[in-house]
Amino acid sequence: MGSLTSIYIFPCVFLSILWNNIQPTVEHKITANYSGHLLTKVPKNIPLYTHILDLSHNRISEITNLEFITLPDLQVLNLSHNLITELDFSVFILNQDLEYLDVSHNNLWTAYCQMLARLRHLDLSFNKFAILPVCQEFGIMFHLEYLGLSAKMIQRSDFKYVTHLQLNTVVLTLEDFSLYEPLSLTALNTRSLHIVFAANQNFSFPLLYDGMSTSENLKIVNLKFTLSHKDFPSPSLELLNKIKTTDLMLDSVDLEWTIILQIFLLVWDSPVEHLTVRNLIFRGSVVEMNEYKYTPVLRSLEQVLSLGGSMKALTLERVRNKLYYFNQQILYRMFSEMNIESLTIYDACMPHMLCPEKASSFQYINFSRNALTDELFQNCTTLVNLKFLILRRNKFKSLSKVSFMTSHMRSLRYLDMSSNLLRNGRAEVRCQWTDSLSELDLSSNQLTESVFECLPININKLDLQNNQIASIPKGIAELQSLQELNLASNRLADLPGCGAFTGLEILNIERNLILTPSAHFFESCPSVKELQAGQNPFKCSCELQDFLRLERQSGGKLSGWPAAYVCKYPEDLSGTQLKDFHLTELACNTTLLLVTALVVTLVLVAVVAFPCIYLDVPWYVRMLWQWTQTKRRAWHDCPEERETALQFHAFISYSERDSLWVKNELIPNLEKGEGCIQLCQHERNFIPGKSIVENIINCIEKSYKSIFVLSPNFVQSEWCHYELYFAHHKLFSENFNSLILILLEPIPSYVIPARYHKLKALMAKRTYLEWPKERSKRALFWANLRAAISIKLQTSFETDEEQSDATFSSSITQPLIK
Repeated sequence: MGSLTSIYIFPCVFLSILWNNIQPTVEHKITANYSGHLLTKVPKNIPLYTHILDLSHNRISEITNLEFITLPDLQVLNLSHNLITELDFSVFILNQDLEYLDVSHNNLWTAYCQMLARLRHLDLSFNKFAILPVCQEFGIMFHLEYLGLSAKMIQRSDFKYVTHLQLNTVVLTLEDFSLYEPLSLTALNTRSLHIVFAANQNFSFPLLYDGMSTSENLKIVNLKFTLSHKDFPSPSLELLNKIKTTDLMLDSVDLEWTIILQIFLLVWDSPVEHLTVRNLIFRGSVVEMNEYKYTPVLRSLEQVLSLGGSMKALTLERVRNKLYYFNQQILYRMFSEMNIESLTIYDACMPHMLCPEKASSFQYINFSRNALTDELFQNCTTLVNLKFLILRRNKFKSLSKVSFMTSHMRSLRYLDMSSNLLRNGRAEVRCQWTDSLSELDLSSNQLTESVFECLPININKLDLQNNQIASIPKGIAELQSLQELNLASNRLADLPGCGAFTGLEILNIERNLILTPSAHFFESCPSVKELQAGQNPFKCSCELQDFLRLERQSGGKLSGWPAAYVCKYPEDLSGTQLKDFHLTELACNTTLLLVTALVVTLVLVAVVAFPCIYLDVPWYVRMLWQWTQTKRRAWHDCPEERETALQFHAFISYSERDSLWVKNELIPNLEKGEGCIQLCQHERNFIPGKSIVENIINCIEKSYKSIFVLSPNFVQSEWCHYELYFAHHKLFSENFNSLILILLEPIPSYVIPARYHKLKALMAKRTYLEWPKERSKRALFWANLRAAISIKLQTSFETDEEQSDATFSSSITQPLIK
């Protein structure tokens, strides 16, 4: 019963068309779908204005007058695949708009007719009617186009009511078929006739003959004949003259090969132009084949084949041989010598085919899913009219032999060698293709990049998807005519250039290993109008962003954007669509990044350098280094000096330009008279042989106080700055107030250099002694100065220091710098 359902394709397609046309109005409650709800009866809550009602695949066994009376707008009703046993058309008396009624695949055994004026599609097939349910009312349904019927017997009178109707399709399902009255089908007037026999019964040959005399398109399903070929009835000459079928399909055929030949002879000598045989099983025995080999039927067949007929196309699909012995040479020669345009032998386990002995009329050959090898059509010069050759899913291995196979096919335009075992041949073996070949399918083979050395020079469309191509080698022959190239599902790591494909317009490079497509692709391929590059493991980086920018500038040529373009690397961006991936211009522009980094560096250098220069930081670092080195040498070279006591009361720091005041005023007044004070002066106390810095440090450390004679000349002296720095360093390192400032002359703030910030700080925060211009005040000046430095050098000076500080603080003046 499963094979019978193949005839149900047409009604399903028709319903699908109607359904798709009305589906968008679901929100307006015109479609009600209850299919597969396990209903046992028609629901009562169907919307009032329903136009399409689907009740298929349920368990409804009965329908009554009240169930559709409330649906005046009903146009399509599907009741197929239920358990309905009786059908009374009067239940649809108020459904005057009904156009489509499907009650197939039920248990109907009787029907009560009623005229439905607008009905176009009526399907009563696959039911249990004993005789054809063709009512008188069907004769006045002038819009009827599709009629599906079922019965166990057919008589001439069954179609008398519908003879005048112009039907498009009639379907007859014949289960447990027991009787056919010859010429019954000839009463039908239909364009297409589909007849379905049960799979376990013999079909009726008269019904086959009558069917061919009835419709242009004839399809018969389940042709099985278990009797001997001797019982096969031959058609009369009168019947042969009435055949009008031009398109014949025989599906699920299981016959002896002798009967098949006889049917073939009948068809060949008829108006049939297209013969399709699917699921063919032919049987026989050794005796029968040898006996039948010389029968008039075979001789007539050979003669007919040589003369030609109406047939243009023969299709054999899924052919199986159940013979114990079979001389295939007979069939090979018969097929190769057919005078037809199109020959398809699909899935027949065919290992070979002969080359025609004379110029063949074949324009289309399809030998897909067989066992053909490289020996097919080698040195065959008679296929001069062949334009399309399809050899998909066979056992071809050598691409060079395939090229030689086509070398004599001067009209060949399309060749399909996909899903074979093709590999690249030896480099020294040159390929020789026919010049007419413009479209070549080499997909799903085992080809590598060397395939580009064996391609037709005039190829226009090339399919190389699902191979092992890792790159496109340089220096290959230019394929100037190539417009479409499919390299999907290979191993390419980048987009190929168009150096050898100057006319390329469409490129498919999906499902490869491209991380970062070259940003120069569109520049090198100006003719490309469409690029299919999705489903690659893209690495979201600056280079990828450059590619996308160029693509946008080229007018959006990426096919499948954006769904097929997703980042895989890095992991944190995996799954992100490329349209959502963005990097800043600074992150991706190397020149801009370098310029920005340089500018920032210069700014940082300027920010650091300015305070260093303004505050003379290098100078202080250098001085600190010299002081450290001097202390280290003193520690290692003269350890006895570490215990040396203070030798001077004060170290005098002054500018050489102020030396007269120091020698004439300061030194005489401090070293003479009561409480003689020992002063350290560089002119008399620096030790020869030591560096100036080392002498300064030693003098400051051996002196109780450091006296700085401040004047405009002082701030202009580099050495005075050294002495001030080291004395100030001692102040912080020993936490001892050892500085005495004498302002000899007023110092304007603008005169003090910026690097003398320590001097500025001292003059702003510390007290100092100002040299008076009036002589009457100088006695107090010397008294305060003596008090500040008065100490016994060989004893502790903490108490004296406290006394001197108290005396000194009583005579301070305000800081000069305000």
